[in-house]
Amino acid sequence: MIADPIVRSPAMKTLFASLLLAVSGATLAQSPASVDELLQRVEQGIVADQQAQRARLAEFEREKDRQADLLAASREELKALEARSASLETRYASNEAKLGEEEARLNERLGSLRELFGVLQQTTGEFKGVVLTSAISSQYPGREAVLDALIAKAGAQTTFPSIEEIEQLWFEMQREITAAGKTQRYSAEVVDAAGKPIQTEVVRVGSFTLLANGRFLVVDPDSRKLVELAKQPHGEVIDSAGRFFAAPAGGLEWLWVDPSRGVLLTLQGERPDFWGRIEQGGLVGAIIIAVGLFGAGAAIYQFIFLTVTQARVRRQLAAIGEPSQDNPLGRVLATFKQSAHRDDENAEVIELRLSEAVMREVPALERFQALLKLVVAAGPLLGLVGTVIGMIITFQAITEAGSSDPKLMADGISHAMVATALGLGIAIPLLFANAVLVSRSKRIVQVLDEQTAGMLAEWIEANEQAAKSAKA
Repeated sequence: MIADPIVRSPAMKTLFASLLLAVSGATLAQSPASVDELLQRVEQGIVADQQAQRARLAEFEREKDRQADLLAASREELKALEARSASLETRYASNEAKLGEEEARLNERLGSLRELFGVLQQTTGEFKGVVLTSAISSQYPGREAVLDALIAKAGAQTTFPSIEEIEQLWFEMQREITAAGKTQRYSAEVVDAAGKPIQTEVVRVGSFTLLANGRFLVVDPDSRKLVELAKQPHGEVIDSAGRFFAAPAGGLEWLWVDPSRGVLLTLQGERPDFWGRIEQGGLVGAIIIAVGLFGAGAAIYQFIFLTVTQARVRRQLAAIGEPSQDNPLGRVLATFKQSAHRDDENAEVIELRLSEAVMREVPALERFQALLKLVVAAGPLLGLVGTVIGMIITFQAITEAGSSDPKLMADGISHAMVATALGLGIAIPLLFANAVLVSRSKRIVQVLDEQTAGMLAEWIEANEQAAKSAKA
């Protein structure tokens, strides 16, 4: 509070009024009527401020006391927690020591039994690998769950497998061995070639081969489901599967067995069949086959012709005095008879006429021989062309992708080898066929030459005897 003597002096009133005008714009804006009124208002504001300040100090004191109480409570709680932590640490250390002692006692009591459980766990794991890929699991599903439980217990530190669980392992191993020696039919889910699961009858041959509807099955290593081979083996392999699947119970039928559990069957299915090999020859292979078929057709036609002609010539030899126009020998005999009954003919003219008749028959007997020789020579050459094209394809594959993957070069190599094989395949048989045709045609021509020479000799001998009889 400002003392009355100081406030009431005129000079102090003027200074104090000036200060109040500088710091309180709201108060000055009211434009007090006199300095006394202004001073009164200032005194009233100071009193209000002092009252608010005392209220704030009282609130602060109350909060200070409350914070002190909270701090004291927190410190008490911290001490309690620290004491509990120390107690728990002591208890933990005591439990650790006790646990170590108990584990030592357990290991001492187990002795070699721990090693036995380790061997049991290893054996069960190895047998589980067999079960997962075995064809027998399709007939007895769920065996791996039993093995997983046994593996977990055998490797645990606090639980151990029971005698019944160990006997279950022995039972599963014995069942695997027993089923491997049997052929059984049962119903199972099979994923067909289109990827659709179907329930169908399955024939299991030991633990090696699985059949369904005459087709081979394999066990998928990821899903462990029965899956039909996408590419079935061809030829006798797939035929044996059909016969074996359709065989009655108790019957006897042979079957191709894959001891690799599907690997060999898969490789066999990847191999192309006969027509697949032919397709690998490409355009050159098709040309070689066309040439070979043309040559084979000509050889077969000529072989039949020579066979029929040879039979007719033999029949004509049995009736030499009755010439027939359906065979070369008959036509030669008819020419000789016509020439022999003419009075103006001599031996030289008749011989020439017989040679002419034989020569007329030779072209038909030696027909297609030159063509077959050409085909025999052209076959290997066409095969060589295919080989060159195949090597070009191989080198192109090496240039594009390198030589790290042999499968990339297989197409070109197959093209080269198949073309060469096709060329030799048509040349060798047609070479033997041509030799047979040449031999048969020469045999017939030899018969014609022998008969014409014999007939001419008889005719000359008969004329000489007639001339001697006329002179006598």
